[in-house]
Amino acid sequence: MQGRFLLLLLLTLLIFSCKTPTDVVYFQNASDLEKITSTNSFTPTLKVDDVVSILVSASDMDAARPFNLQGASISMGENGGEGAPNAGRVAEPTYLIDEEGNIEFPVLGKLKLAGLTRIQVKEMIKEKLKIYINDPIVSVRLKNFKITVIGEVNSPGSYVIPNERVTVIEALGLAGDLAIRGKRKNVMVIRENEGVNTYHRLDLTSKSIFDSPVYYLAQNDVLYVEPNPSRIRESRTSNNLLGIVLSVIGVGVSVAALLIR
Repeated sequence: MQGRFLLLLLLTLLIFSCKTPTDVVYFQNASDLEKITSTNSFTPTLKVDDVVSILVSASDMDAARPFNLQGASISMGENGGEGAPNAGRVAEPTYLIDEEGNIEFPVLGKLKLAGLTRIQVKEMIKEKLKIYINDPIVSVRLKNFKITVIGEVNSPGSYVIPNERVTVIEALGLAGDLAIRGKRKNVMVIRENEGVNTYHRLDLTSKSIFDSPVYYLAQNDVLYVEPNPSRIRESRTSNNLLGIVLSVIGVGVSVAALLIR
């Protein structure tokens, strides 16, 4: 009788722990050779507390030098000569966007960057420099574009994105893909904008993900993969077993103390 009970219990656990292809396969409703044209054209905009590098150069570097922060001077190379391997390199001056969305830029003064794209900032500064420099060259880069992936993934953590453009699929790839017990039909993207958090749900098993407004992630987005029910049950069982073991040990210690007396 006990053997039958144990066999029935084992079969029940196997049934509940098994996952069907519909639970784990991505983009299930995409047909063979189907062409999916994404309507997304996301470009990140700068936000408060973003760190940007802005470098001004021109054919006449003496004219451009006042518009770079002190320390962003032309490198003369390790041996001090202009013909050295590092000659002509310029350090990238960085700026922190303040709580009002501004930076203090050399000569030009206060500039409003929050809400603008990198290209818009570049064109704005170029336009302002034209009265000082002939054919100015402006380089703008967002230095703190990072995303965070947590939950049921193989390598959770924060990842810096050098090219300022990453999709949900690429972010999950960076995190080593979902663990087998991660919920693929309910992945959450948490996005903060001007102090307000918004929450978006994604179904990775459907091709509709390509049209999601959060398919392209913004800087500081958090991607959370929820555990499926079997993972939650396993966690609860593990905690219960640990509690039982600790209780038994506690009772054993108490009994031993009484015997010693």
